[in-house]
Order: sequence, then C-alpha cells, then structure tokens
Amino acid sequence: MLTELRIRNFAIIESVTLPLAAGFNVLSGETGAGKSIIVGALGFLLGERANSDLIRTGADKATVEGTFEITDRKEILAAADERGIDVDGAVLVLKREISSAGRGRAWVNGTSVTAAALAEIGRMLVNLHGQHEAQTLLDPAAQMMLLDKSASAEEQVRRVAQAHGELAEIQRQIRTLSTRKEDAEKRADYLRHVCAEIEGAKLVAGEDVTLEDEARILENTDELRSLVESVLALLGEDEAGVIPAMSGMTRPLAGLQKIDSSTARFQELYDNGFYALDELSRSLADYLAAIDLDPDRLANVRRRRDLIYELTRKYGPKLEDVIETGRKLRAELDLVESGSLDIGELKTREKAALERLRVEASKLTDLRKSAARKLAKSVDAILPDLGMDDGRFTVRLVQLEEIAATGAEDVEFLVALNVGHDARPLARVASGGELSRVMLALKTILARADEVPTLIFDEVDAGIGGKVGLQVGDMLRKVAAHHQVFAISHLPQIAARAHHHLVVAKAAKTGVTSADITILSGRDRVTEIARMLGGDPESKVSQAHAKELLSSAAV
Repeated sequence: MLTELRIRNFAIIESVTLPLAAGFNVLSGETGAGKSIIVGALGFLLGERANSDLIRTGADKATVEGTFEITDRKEILAAADERGIDVDGAVLVLKREISSAGRGRAWVNGTSVTAAALAEIGRMLVNLHGQHEAQTLLDPAAQMMLLDKSASAEEQVRRVAQAHGELAEIQRQIRTLSTRKEDAEKRADYLRHVCAEIEGAKLVAGEDVTLEDEARILENTDELRSLVESVLALLGEDEAGVIPAMSGMTRPLAGLQKIDSSTARFQELYDNGFYALDELSRSLADYLAAIDLDPDRLANVRRRRDLIYELTRKYGPKLEDVIETGRKLRAELDLVESGSLDIGELKTREKAALERLRVEASKLTDLRKSAARKLAKSVDAILPDLGMDDGRFTVRLVQLEEIAATGAEDVEFLVALNVGHDARPLARVASGGELSRVMLALKTILARADEVPTLIFDEVDAGIGGKVGLQVGDMLRKVAAHHQVFAISHLPQIAARAHHHLVVAKAAKTGVTSADITILSGRDRVTEIARMLGGDPESKVSQAHAKELLSSAAV
C-alpha cells in the first residue's frame, strides 16, 4: 500500500507530505485548494506525461516521491528483481522529477529507470479511478477486459489470441504463396525460356576465367614454341650451352675444397644451380612437346566463351550472377508446378488451426456467458446501495461473423436505470455520476480478485449527494476491507465514512500561493465535515450533523 506521498514544487505545492494508512483514506478541501493537484502529482509519479509547466513558480524542478509497503506482494518483488532493483525490507520508493528544461528522470529504490518502467511498476501498485477512467466503461474493449477479469479468463484470452495469431500467420503464408504462384504462372513462358537457356549452358563458377586462360594459350602456340626453343637453345647440350659450360666448373671447385674445406658450400651452391637448370631444361622440353595447335579445341573454347559473354550480358554482369539468376528463376518456376501442393499443405494446416481457434474461442465464450450472468446479478444487487434502486445491469455478448483475436464475440454493457425502460448501452443512458457509480459497483465486485493493492478514486462523487453519497461512502469503506482506498471528495457523506481524513488548504507564503496538508481527527474532523455540509462550520447544528454522520459510519 501507499504509506507516504511527498510532493515538492509541483504546481502550487511547495512541499507537502501525505501520510496514508490502510483502509479508507479521504482527502477533502475547498474548491481550488489543490485536490486535483494531488491527483495530478500521483498521475505524474505513476508515469503520465508531463512538462515543465508543472513546476512551481520560482523553482527549477518538481519532484514527486511515493513510499509503498509491499509485504507479501511477490509479483511486485519479481518485477523489481527483473529490472535489477534492490528491495530492502519490502519497501519500494518511486520517485520522479522534471526540470525547468523539460528533462525528466525516474528512480525506483534509488535505481534509475525509464518513465515506461516506472509506469509498469506503478500500475502494479496503484489503480487511479476518476471520471475520465469511468468514461472507459463506454469503450467496448474496456468492457470486455472487465468481463474477462471477472471470469478469471485471462489465460483463456491468451490462448485464443495465440491460436488466432497462428491461424493468421498460416493465412498470410497462403496469400503470399498464392500471389507468388499467380505471378509465376503469368511469367511461366519467360521463366521456362530463361531457365532452359541458363541451365542448358551447364555453367560452372569460375569457368569464364579458365576459358580465358585456355584461349590465350591456344591462340599463341607459335610464339610459345619460339620462346621455349630459344630458352632450350641457351641451356642446350653443345659447348655454347649453359649446362655444358657449367660442367667445366667441377674441377676448379673440387680443387678449392681440397685446399680450403670452408669452400665446400660453393660446391653445394653449384650443385643446386646445376640441378635446377637441368630440371628447367627437362620441364621446358616436356612443355614444348605438349604444345599443340588444336583448331577444333580453340573453336570450342571460343564458342563457350562467347556463350558465357552473352549470358552475362543478359543476366550478369558476372558469371556468378547468371548462375544465381538461374537458381532464383527455377525456384519461381517450380511454384507453377509444385505451388499447388504447398498451398494444399498450408490449407490443411489452416483447417486444423481454425478448428483449434474455434475450440479455444468456444471455451472463452462459455466463461464469458457464465461470468456475464454472475456479474449482472452482482451489479444489480449493489446498484440500490448506490442510489439506483431500479437499476438493472446487463452484459450482452454479440456474436461476430468471424472469430477475432479477442474471441468469438464483442461485449457490451447495458443498463436500465428506471422502471419500464429497456436496457440500453451505457453511453446512451448514463450521466457522469451514474457512470462513476456503475464503475464503483464493478470495482467493488472485482475488488477481491484485483491484485493492485491501492485504489484511488477521484470525483467518484460527481453528480450525487444526500443518501446516495452515504451509500457510495459505505461502498468505498467495504472495498477498503480488501484494498487501501484513497478518495478525493467534496461530499461530507463520503468523507465521514473514511477511516483516515486529510484536508488540503491553500495559503500564500512569501507572496506565492501554496497548498498544505493536514491530518484531521477529533474536533478538527468534525469541523471539516461541518464545513463540507455547508453553512457555518462552527454552528451547533452543523457540528451536530457532522457528529451524526461520523457516528453512523459503518464499522
């Protein structure tokens, strides 16, 4: 629960600390005293958008900090742990500030977090309900969410969404494959021609370079012969050749070695050179013998080279590009021949996925039907306690033509607030105050299942008064048996039902308007209730009426 809210330099508030307790807390005050600012500060702390206009005049930043006691709230502890936030003593401190430059920062237990992360954790700690939030009752999606929550159907909702997603993915694949198949069929003749042209060439990666090298050799055989023969002549066996001439070096080198053994390395160098030249001579002779002008082979190489050139000109620029083009077009052409089989397989999967979706959606529908009856009955039982004696609440399930990701039906909340009138959608029959009370009735019913520990109600008393105010106050007090409740109210009937009463007052400090918070008890609380009743808060009649309201509060 929220144990303390600290606000610094926010709007007209210079520095305020709100100590809150378990049970039903109420905040009252004169119109314009700053009640709405407290709600705004809470919204800011819980991640709502903000700008520098919120900063109090003369200050450089606004700060809001909330301390939450989260004993036994394992899901909140787990969320904090996932984000690397240390929790000491089951206390969580949320803090957010905005500077005059518009830069915002946020922390949880001193660990810097994003505003989005702060909002995620904040939603697990606090539900903020106001007239705007009550308006969400007019949204079919919000109505469906409330019904599913009352049915404890969240897991089944997830199953339906998952089954719908799987079906949608298969249907997307069918559409994609069908479109590709249709396109391939339109281009089938072209595809067959190109595939036959490329595949018929039996191309091999890199062969264009190999052919170029072979063509160059075949086209220059005469020059190759001449060059090899000239080298062989220089190496030749007559006395003018290099190899015979080297034979004359053997005797002098042997003589050197006899006289100076260190010259043995010269003999080694001679031997290496002689054997290398001899190997060169034999290799050149073999190469010469292999040189053969083959006009037929040259013609074949040239034709092959020209074919590759033509293909790269059309589908290149490189041979590898031609090969890749052939591969892609063959795959596209295969769609014409095998696409029907693939689509048939997908259709079989689609049928199975559709059946799974129908089964899961049917289970969800059953849960919703049961919950709709129970929820309507429970709300009808509460409406008289909220001043709507003749109110009847109905949950209608509207069958869809096709199952959606949210199920096989839409959900619509209907209400009849007067005898003899048919039930109609909330938007057509409910005022702002009535909407707030219907929302309160729903929240009361869902309170036990709701895991959020703190509920904040702003303007839940809009459009009501008198006996209805007492009934709403009693209802809030009942909700407070399972949650911490914090209500901002101007009705004495509601304020009198609270376990803890705070009042906000506006005053001028050093020439600047500010707001202060006071905890009320005893006579001070009686006086505030008397003020809220109207008239003179010090009069005996007002005081007596206030005491009567307080004494009649539910235990």
